[in-house]
Amino acid sequence: MTPSPDAAERTRKFTHKREAVLAAAADLFNQRGVKGAALADVAASVGLVKNSVTYYYRKKEDLATACFLRAIEVHHAFIARAAAHATVAERVTALFTQLAQRLAAVEAGTEPALILFHDLRALPQPMLEQVFTAYTEMFRRVRDLLRGPETAGLSREALNARGHILLSTLNRLRENVQRHEPQEYGRIAERAADIVLRGMASPDAAWADSGAEQAWVLDAAADMAPGSFLRSATELINEQGYKGASVTRIAERLQLTKGAFYARHEAKDDLVSQCFAHTFAVVRKALNLAQATPGSAWDQLCLATRGLVLFQRSPAGPLLRMTAISALPDPVHRARILDENNRLTERMTSLVVEGVMQGSVRPLDASLAAQIALNGINASAELQRWSPPSCAANVAALYARPLLGGLLQPG
Repeated sequence: MTPSPDAAERTRKFTHKREAVLAAAADLFNQRGVKGAALADVAASVGLVKNSVTYYYRKKEDLATACFLRAIEVHHAFIARAAAHATVAERVTALFTQLAQRLAAVEAGTEPALILFHDLRALPQPMLEQVFTAYTEMFRRVRDLLRGPETAGLSREALNARGHILLSTLNRLRENVQRHEPQEYGRIAERAADIVLRGMASPDAAWADSGAEQAWVLDAAADMAPGSFLRSATELINEQGYKGASVTRIAERLQLTKGAFYARHEAKDDLVSQCFAHTFAVVRKALNLAQATPGSAWDQLCLATRGLVLFQRSPAGPLLRMTAISALPDPVHRARILDENNRLTERMTSLVVEGVMQGSVRPLDASLAAQIALNGINASAELQRWSPPSCAANVAALYARPLLGGLLQPG
């Protein structure tokens, strides 16, 4: 039976408004996090009241779930088109350039924003299981883009690690391109794909595996809050976002009362500031130790990266994810944290530039290479999702080496 013109028009209007709600929600969740955004804010951004939004999505968590599933659906389309190419390099480049084209279209206002995946674990059950199942399938399909004669000698664990590097880099492409003109996004994406595939080393530079990082003590917690507080707060912020890591949750993880928490900290923001300070101190110390070690800039890049990846998988880890910065409520505090993060990124960039000048690093976009390396280090905390615990002892070879040496590097 053909629907009446009135029914068809009502369906069209419903679909149009639902899409507008999804687009506005994705943008707001990216700014404030899943826990920090409210349905009323989403409603106001599309000219509705809160009760009108519940006509489309009953709860904020339903809306966030729909945003994640829509983003995964769009990525599946990217992956399917990339998979049609013949080689690993062509497939990875196609994947990156498609996302860059979408990001440019978002900037132009011709396509809606996609929610970022870093806040996925802030969803409650059963939504988390539904979305994470879909995300895991997306990871498998991204990993399959790496299968070919070029990677035939890799173990399953090695392919998983490289799939994680690939997907983590793709997920941060928005941050890589946003400082550039939208018409340059495709070119930046091609550069990113080239760095991820072929690495940073010059043809004459070998993977420097001195093992010196094994003796490093990077934990800076002794000068700050007790290490257990920093680790628990960092883990929760990484999992739940800034808003989701409440004082109650942190205290529960430490088996303390809220009163016992406040006896040590005036407010949650004090502890969060120390989490950022601790992460920056660890990265800074690794760079200090690496640059104090004789060798080329490439050797020092390898050393710092191995040390930080090992720290991520150690009992003293993890580092705080830098995606937490955007959700900080105080703009002055947020700007200060962002400045310090940018300074450390510039320091890593300078090390890459030194390598290019020496000839130990091949000519490339040094700023982009530094961002990719630091993002890969940050993402290594989540490697256990895709690799068994037995791989932790071999994390430098499985993960740090292809992060700097490229996904096409032999195992």
